[in-house]
Amino acid sequence: MAETKSGERPHDPKFPEKFLEFMRSGWGPLDLDAAPLPQAAYTARRREALSAAFPGEVLIVPTGEEQRRSNDTFYPFRAGSDFVWLTGDQDPEGVLVLHPSGHGHEAVLYRRPRKGTDSDEFFRSAKYGELWIGRKHSLDETEVRLGLPCKDVEGLDDALKGADRSRTRLLRGFDAALDARFAAESSEGGLTRDGELAAVLSELRLRKDSWELEQLQDAVDITVRGFEDVARIIPATGSVSERLIEGVFRSRARLEGNGLGYDSIVGAGSHATTLHWITNDGATKTGELLLMDMGVENHHLYTADVTRTIPVDGRFTPLQRQVYDVVHASQQAGMDVIRPGTEFQEIHQTCMRVLAEGLSDLGILPGTVDEALDKDSLVYRRWTLHGFGHMLGLDVHDCAASRPEHYYKGAVQEDFVLTVEPGLYFQANDELVPEELRGVGIRIEDDVRVTADGCENLSAGLPRTSDEVETWLAEQREAGPRLAGE
Repeated sequence: MAETKSGERPHDPKFPEKFLEFMRSGWGPLDLDAAPLPQAAYTARRREALSAAFPGEVLIVPTGEEQRRSNDTFYPFRAGSDFVWLTGDQDPEGVLVLHPSGHGHEAVLYRRPRKGTDSDEFFRSAKYGELWIGRKHSLDETEVRLGLPCKDVEGLDDALKGADRSRTRLLRGFDAALDARFAAESSEGGLTRDGELAAVLSELRLRKDSWELEQLQDAVDITVRGFEDVARIIPATGSVSERLIEGVFRSRARLEGNGLGYDSIVGAGSHATTLHWITNDGATKTGELLLMDMGVENHHLYTADVTRTIPVDGRFTPLQRQVYDVVHASQQAGMDVIRPGTEFQEIHQTCMRVLAEGLSDLGILPGTVDEALDKDSLVYRRWTLHGFGHMLGLDVHDCAASRPEHYYKGAVQEDFVLTVEPGLYFQANDELVPEELRGVGIRIEDDVRVTADGCENLSAGLPRTSDEVETWLAEQREAGPRLAGE
C-alpha cells in the first residue's frame, strides 16, 4: 500500500481548494502537558553508561515504526525496548544517536516533528494528522519531557554523513534504511561490532535501577488483580471458554496498564501441556486443571510474567495435588538458592533435581535420579521441557542479547529480576505415564528480585501452595465477579 511521507494514501480524496482554505483557518491552541518525565534522570545515567562502553564511536539506536496489519491498518506501536530504556520516548520513528564529543558523547534524539494546524497534514493524514490521532508533542516539548536534545528526523542523513563504518555501531533490525546504509559485517569469529552494541545494551539492562523495580512491581500488582478477576468468573461446575478468561484478564491489562506483556496462555485440561498454547479455543471442565500464564505490561512498558495452575472445581485430586506439590517444591528450592553470585545453572539444576525426584516418586522416571540428570541422558526433560526461568523487565524474555557468560552461563546479581517457573507436563498421548496423569500440565511461575542476601517474590500476592490455591479460589468465587475498575 503506497504512502507518501506525509502519510496520505492513494484513495484519500482530492479536496477542492475552497475546502482546504476553510480547514486551514479557525483553529486555536491546544495545550498538552510537557512536564519532565520521572524517569528522565535515570535514562540520562543509562546513556552515560552506554557512552562509557564505546568511547569515540557513533552509536545509533532506532525504535522502529508502525507495522502494517492489513491494507492501511497498523498494529499498535510498541517502542523498541533498548530505545525506550535510553530515552523514555514511546513514539514511533525515533532514532537516538550518541555523537562522540570531547567529554564522551552528545546524545540527540531524531524524531518526527509535530505538524500542527499550520500544516495540511493536520487534517489530511490518517497516519500522522492530529485531527486523526490526537495532539502530539512538539520537539521543544519532547526535549523538556525527556531531558534530551531533539531534532527533526529529516536531518538524520546529514548528521550521519561521513560516519566511519569502523567507528559506528547500529542496533540492527529496527530501521530498514539504516540497516541498508550501514551494511552488516561478517560474524565469523564472534560478535560483530553491531552485535556487541546489542549485547552491551542487554547486559546494561540486567541490573534494574530503583525506578525500574517500581515499574515491575506495578506491573505485577496489576497482574495479581487480573488473576483475581479471572478466578471470579470461572465456575466450579459447567465450563467457561479459555477466550473469555483471556478477555477478562486483558480488560484489566488495558484498564490499568499499556496492555498485555505477551499473548496470554490459557490452557484448560490437556491444553496445559502445550507450552505456548495461545489459540485459547478450549473450555474449562470440572475435575480438570487450568493453567494460566499471563502478564500485564504497565504504562512504561515493563511486564510481569506469572503462571498459576488451579483445580477448576476448587479441589485437587490426590494425584493432581501430588504433582502440584512437586512443582511447588521445585520452585521453592530454586528460590531458596537465589542470592548474589549464585550461578544461573545452579538454580536450574536445583529445580530440575526436585522435579526428577518427584518423577521418580511417581514411578515414572526410568533409572535413578542421578542417571536421569546426567548430561548424557536428561530423560527427565521429557516431562519438564524447559528451564527454570529467565530474566524479566522491558521484555518478557529480557536481556536476551546478553553474552552467555553474563546470563545463563553466569551468575545472578543484586537487583536482577527473573522468573522462577518449573513445570511438569504429561502429554495426552504419553503411554509412559499413568492414564490419570495424561493431559495434565502444571506450572507455577513467580517474578523475583535478587536481594543482598536472597530474593524477594514480587508476585507473592498470589497463592502458591496447593492448600493456599484452594482457599484463594474459594474466596474469589465467594466475592463474585467485579468490573475491572472496581
